[in-house]
Amino acid sequence: MTAELLSANHASARAAALAGRANRFGRGFGSGVYPITPQSECIELLCKQEFDKGAVVRVESEHSAMAVCMGVSLSGARSFTASSSNGLAYMAENVFAAAFYRLPIVMMAVNRTLGPPWNIWVDHGDTLMLRDAGWIQFYCEDNQEVADTTLLAFRLAEDARVLLPAMVCQDAFVLSHTMMLTELPGQQAVDDFLPPLDLPHAVKHTPVTVGGLDFPHETEVHRREHHEAMLRVPGVYAEVQDAFERHFGRRPADRVVPYKMDDAEVVLVSMGTTASTAKTAVDAARARGVKAGALRVRMFRPFPEDLLSTWLRGRERVAVLDRDICPGLGGILWSELRGVKPNGIVQNYMLGLGGGDIRPEHLGGVLDDLLARKTAGDPQIVEVA
Repeated sequence: MTAELLSANHASARAAALAGRANRFGRGFGSGVYPITPQSECIELLCKQEFDKGAVVRVESEHSAMAVCMGVSLSGARSFTASSSNGLAYMAENVFAAAFYRLPIVMMAVNRTLGPPWNIWVDHGDTLMLRDAGWIQFYCEDNQEVADTTLLAFRLAEDARVLLPAMVCQDAFVLSHTMMLTELPGQQAVDDFLPPLDLPHAVKHTPVTVGGLDFPHETEVHRREHHEAMLRVPGVYAEVQDAFERHFGRRPADRVVPYKMDDAEVVLVSMGTTASTAKTAVDAARARGVKAGALRVRMFRPFPEDLLSTWLRGRERVAVLDRDICPGLGGILWSELRGVKPNGIVQNYMLGLGGGDIRPEHLGGVLDDLLARKTAGDPQIVEVA
């Protein structure tokens, strides 16, 4: 294990390269790549990596990048790509197809505001628009978590009980271009952690048709199988956590990460780097006598309803912090979480939209507003320019 000063973009690329080489005794590694700010540094570094078996293919669009990954994965090789924002929107058709083909592709997505007007800063709306695409979705808090999650995502996605693609999400610029001391394991340790991929429906020597016409009942069966695989993810993820800790001496975070929740009466719920600021706001609130706590949703798909229900049971007031917006509805995390806790005050605050800094004082204002409420109101946009 070595510690290096890496951006989250480079941490993801290095982890993907380690995972790709670990499949050299299987059918190798392949990646289709196309640049888009702010993920370009990831695939630029990936293009410089050497693989004993496999290649990184530079293509003309994000749609083609995922098409290459699908072809690679259908052959039984390990596959990875990266994208962001409008690139994900252009890729969307094949994002759905990859999941419907049950291909364990891993994609690093740098969360960036969808345009126009063009904006290159962080917003979770780009990956959340793909929440129904059938991909496992992780949202990371720091660079170390990006590296670790990239590695473990392959083992989780490739498990025979799962066989679903996985998306590793990180906040644009807050992580993607920020340097942080990050530990990376050696190749032998990754080889031991990631066995060669054995895709049961890989296309090998016998010609087959992939993606033919389904009649209604066949589609029902496929969707049921897809749904059941997603429901198995939490149990398999717990096993992957154990295996990761055994091999690397560090335990990946749970699907929902609590902070000072034992006696919390007021709770901040968030995803990504907002959670770091939420912890600072909780500390400040406790210093003035408010029993505050925080929950970070690390795995958004499958949605961790069981853990959220447990952690939020009996809490008096909950602020759901969304770095995204669904026009006409409100925040996406809030829209899913409010069904988990029907009692008490659950108020939605959308902030940091388009990349505005979310500072502790902003969350202090959120807590003040929440504490003053007698009932929950309409979702609020908090301007944090």
